[in-house]
Amino acid sequence: MLWSLLKILVFVAIVALLAVGAGMLLEMRGGVQITVAGTEYTLGPLQSVIALAALVLLLWLMLKLLSLLVATWRFLNGDETALSRFFDKGRERRGYKALADGMMALASGEGRLAMAKASRAARYLDKPELTDLLTAQAAEMAGDTKKAADTYKKLVANEATRFVGVRGIMKQKLAEGDTETARKLAEKALALRPRHEETQDVLLDLQARAQDWAGARSTLSAKLKSGSLPRDVYKRRDAVLALSEAREVLDEEMSIEAREHAIEANRLSPDLVPAAALAARAHIAQGKPRLAVRVLKKAWEAQPHPDLAAAFAEIAPKETPAERLKRFQTLTRINPQHPETRLLLTELNIVAEDFPEARRALGDLAEKAADARSLTLMAAIERGEGAPDAVVQGWLARALNAPRGPQWVCDNCNHIHAEWAPFCEFCHSFDTLSWTTPKMPEISSAMGGAMLPLITGKPAEQPRDLVEEIPDLEVVAEDDSEGDIGDDSGADAADVTPEAELLEAEDVTEAEVRGK
Repeated sequence: MLWSLLKILVFVAIVALLAVGAGMLLEMRGGVQITVAGTEYTLGPLQSVIALAALVLLLWLMLKLLSLLVATWRFLNGDETALSRFFDKGRERRGYKALADGMMALASGEGRLAMAKASRAARYLDKPELTDLLTAQAAEMAGDTKKAADTYKKLVANEATRFVGVRGIMKQKLAEGDTETARKLAEKALALRPRHEETQDVLLDLQARAQDWAGARSTLSAKLKSGSLPRDVYKRRDAVLALSEAREVLDEEMSIEAREHAIEANRLSPDLVPAAALAARAHIAQGKPRLAVRVLKKAWEAQPHPDLAAAFAEIAPKETPAERLKRFQTLTRINPQHPETRLLLTELNIVAEDFPEARRALGDLAEKAADARSLTLMAAIERGEGAPDAVVQGWLARALNAPRGPQWVCDNCNHIHAEWAPFCEFCHSFDTLSWTTPKMPEISSAMGGAMLPLITGKPAEQPRDLVEEIPDLEVVAEDDSEGDIGDDSGADAADVTPEAELLEAEDVTEAEVRGK
């Protein structure tokens, strides 16, 4: 209503301006004199303007007539659409304008307006590959998934737009969570455009989630051939997929197929720890311990890891601790200052009951790089050397709240995994797990702090500054029983305090329990 009123007002204003202009021209003097074939014509100001407008109109008509003659000449020379194109130029101009307006609306986030412009463009243009695509994208933006799906199906029917239609439906299925259908559509899309990088990545991710390792390796090869993946990255990821394929068919007897996949994964990426451990076990099962040693040495040189040490131990499972310590020198000579090598030597010496050598191997790891493992080993060393129980329990108490040390951490989202996997279970990123210390602040456990007095046999110490500020503060050990724990006269035989139970269990004196 307001728009119609505005148009009427604009029309009235234009007519009024024209009337005022014509009146001014009538009042003006002078004019234009034109001589044609000896005859002189004098035109006033208003007549001159009208003549000029007529001349422009005549020139426009002549150009149109000339264009019609050219189109007719082309039609007569075999161009069957020349005349139709001449008469449809206006429609095409309006159609392309609507199409351009729709694209601008789509870029601006106005889905409904883009759908209206796409519908207008479809009326004027015979370009369904353009108008349908704009309609589908606009419908998605507006939340009309049904119209978007119907439009994508139209695009699938057209040979020129089939890939766009399949890709659009694939993205809709991904948004709905139908990964199985999305994977099949991604395979069709990749068959239409084998070099399309986004489709390759989507298909590879879906195949990895579905544990279709053979299909994923084929997709990875397509990425290499298309040049979208460097060769070194390809070898690493192909090794991960081969390892995953080996783990998939792994059983207690380790089948021949699993052995082959494990050995192939290690050949593709010798520094991949799970592949090296699995390949070593495959060689052990085949009765080839030397090959297993070679594989584990190469992997240990790249990244010392507990899984490699465990696989190395399986080469001779019945050896004595002294024999094992001697044989493990093959590994411990490699990267001798690496924390994992020092921890391994400490464990081997503890098992061999050589506690002074275990202490030398551990060095200052329990102080400078303290984690739960190093602190627990330090407690074992103290126990083996005959230290008091309070000292041993003190190391164990520190281990409660200490960091766990290196773990399998996703480089993309920092999610911690209990064991290695080809992709992160949290963010589903492929080949992002690395053996490292989590990059996040350690959070102290409230339960660990509460258990500290029970493990050490001593109450928690008061902060020094607090004691200095309040000299008369006394630390009182509270008990659920009504009587004083220090007064034995009123204690009943059945009322046994927690301290008494701890004294009997740990054989610690009462003075040690009370911290006196």
